[in-house]
Amino acid sequence: MTSTTPMRSEAKTTALTLDERITGALVGAAVGDALGGPVEGRPPEQIVARHGGRISGVVGPWDGDDWRTARPIAPYHKGDGHVTDDTLMTHALVRVYGAVRDHLDAYAVADHLVPELISTPRWIPELEAHALPLQRIFLAEKWIVARLHYGHVDPREAGSGNIVNCGAAMYMAPVGLVNAAHPQAAYAEALDVAGAHQSSYGREAAGVFAAAVAAACAPDATPATVVDTCLSLAKDGTRAAIEAVCEVAVRHRDFESALTPLRTAVAPFDTVGPDYRAPSLGARRPSRLHSIEELPIALGMLLVADGDYRHAVLGSVNYGRDCDSIATMSGAIAGALHGERAIPAAWARTVAEASRLDLHAPARTLADVSRDVFVRDTARRRAHESAFAALVGTP
Repeated sequence: MTSTTPMRSEAKTTALTLDERITGALVGAAVGDALGGPVEGRPPEQIVARHGGRISGVVGPWDGDDWRTARPIAPYHKGDGHVTDDTLMTHALVRVYGAVRDHLDAYAVADHLVPELISTPRWIPELEAHALPLQRIFLAEKWIVARLHYGHVDPREAGSGNIVNCGAAMYMAPVGLVNAAHPQAAYAEALDVAGAHQSSYGREAAGVFAAAVAAACAPDATPATVVDTCLSLAKDGTRAAIEAVCEVAVRHRDFESALTPLRTAVAPFDTVGPDYRAPSLGARRPSRLHSIEELPIALGMLLVADGDYRHAVLGSVNYGRDCDSIATMSGAIAGALHGERAIPAAWARTVAEASRLDLHAPARTLADVSRDVFVRDTARRRAHESAFAALVGTP
């Protein structure tokens, strides 16, 4: 699919302020995360069997009251409106921006994000307790602490050797929002930040997702322009996977009919294999030919839904597999396109209350930071213009 390929939606988003787009993106990501959490890892047919149909809102844990013991390696209370590590990491990155108040790089991960994970107890909804975020994040994210805090690895190279998954991409929405309407800058910054966490197509997906969120903030953004922006920046298997999935997505108007075709389209690029809970021997290894599954599917669901938040998130959730991260991504992009008013208020209220989180506070912080960064960027740009003019002799 190229920028000249006709897409169904040409409707532009209504005029929204920066604050409204940031709020929509961060609240939208958290709500999508919470809806997808309880069915994460399951195929669509199992989701239907367990819940008597497609998911249409907040549901309880997959294993009911046995959630503490059903999966000893991950004894988390997923469901009932609890956000997962996707949101915990997103909010942690917002706090890093609040401390630095400028663009971030891999060193900011070492200097600020790692202390966030190991120094300050926070309320962890899935643990139903105050705990260090380190005690909730999963293995691919614990890698950051092991490599940077204990291994003293160069932050720019710390992501090498980690499993290649969506771990870095899942929390990159703040990078896109700080670079709102400037997807090229968001892509570059996210690649730098994600270098401390991931390599290969995991790092690439982080850059492209941040670019998608930034593109969704543009005043004239549509689902089609967001996807076109992603295709203009994405490299290797990531670009090919997005193209393949989105070519299929534009043929569907409802996620029900799109579930199987989208999975078929992304399967050649996905290393995990057909059984998400029993990954292939080649799963999550570096490759220029492959892609994470989550980002292409999130973009595909955005097109299927024509940008509608509810439709995009429910499609992402009912897709199954790593659906909390898929819904986090589609929720962030759709939220940036249309603002918080597009998010069902009952969902947002339930997630905030159940997770015991102020979903709006991170948005307020990031909106202030974004303005500060823009002022800094403007000053830097003016200084460069002046220096360049002197070099070329422009009066």
